[in-house]
Amino acid sequence: MKFVDEAVISVEAGKGGNGCMSFRREKFIEYGGPDGGDGGRGGDVVLEADENLNTLIDYRYQKSYKAENGQGGMGRNMTGRSGEDIILKVPVGTTVVEEHSDQVILDLTHHGERKVLCDGGRGGLGNIHFKSSTNRAPRKTTKGKPGEAFSVRLQLQVLADVGLLGLPNAGKSTLVDAITGAKPKIADYPFTTLIPQLGVVRVDAMRSFVIADIPGLIAGASEGHGLGFRFLKHLTRTRLILHLVDLAPYHEESHAEVIETLVDEVRQFSPTLAERERWLVFSKADLIGEGDAKALAESICEEVGWTGRYFIISSIAQKGLDELKQAVMNALEVLKEDEQSNPELAEQEAAIRQQLAEEARERIRDIAERKREERQARKEAQDDDDDHDVEIVYER
Repeated sequence: MKFVDEAVISVEAGKGGNGCMSFRREKFIEYGGPDGGDGGRGGDVVLEADENLNTLIDYRYQKSYKAENGQGGMGRNMTGRSGEDIILKVPVGTTVVEEHSDQVILDLTHHGERKVLCDGGRGGLGNIHFKSSTNRAPRKTTKGKPGEAFSVRLQLQVLADVGLLGLPNAGKSTLVDAITGAKPKIADYPFTTLIPQLGVVRVDAMRSFVIADIPGLIAGASEGHGLGFRFLKHLTRTRLILHLVDLAPYHEESHAEVIETLVDEVRQFSPTLAERERWLVFSKADLIGEGDAKALAESICEEVGWTGRYFIISSIAQKGLDELKQAVMNALEVLKEDEQSNPELAEQEAAIRQQLAEEARERIRDIAERKREERQARKEAQDDDDDHDVEIVYER
């Protein structure tokens, strides 16, 4: 199935039913008085997070969704039936943004979580409500209220504890394949991975974490070049970033230049994301030998001034993977325990995630606007090249 992480749809809640004008009519009761019932309430538009979904592709084909209208009121003081809610299932990790204001409306992060996106309209009042001592036969009713309507943008951000960052062909997919049950596409050419891949890493029977393989970045990704800028936003929900560095790269850039290029792209995309905890993971150690790999990794760290944690692995030879998995699991458990014991730390983490999401949305919006301006400029340039204003003179 094609991976789609963004879709724009129109949603509308149901209209409330109109109030009824009716008068009681029974045998031997000529003037029974008003008995018009109220209209039913319009149905809501509800979003439900479903862990069995991993794409928004269905919302690319159907753009409009409307809940059922409420039924009108009836005589004998009977209220109309309320409209049925419409439930839209979306993947876990979906954020709902109002299309025109870019305001976040909903954020669904747990399986089974339900939130109302549009409230249904209230039903109108029947004429029984307008009876008074001076008006014994009211003919006044009210109409049902319209339901809320929005044009919204659904944005999917994969929920993963750990995100992989690296140039194309750095070995990210091979690592995911080696430590999880996921089977991403693996090949010896750049941009093999075109969509984010999720995998569950099981450290032991009761301990596991989720890792995301993000398509590779290139220089200029933060400005919209390549595929990476579309998927940098998926790193905003991760707690730890593993920065993969190929010890035997196919390109001619130095390892230090590669590391600095990616860090700079992330910083331009989101300064807050650049401050997230990041570990260096040197991959493909089997291609240059264990001793040479260690010496090269140490020299690279020294060249870039790296003082954080780093690991040397070979996904093909299954070396260094257990150490990496244990270290990641332990770090995530410490973070979780700290948040549970310290509510202020949990609030701070929530604020950081919100800031990350806002920076990602702003950057993507700026890139999209710049691309629209570039397309418009190219179109105007093509129009200027036309010779429609050239005067043609015919001579005999």
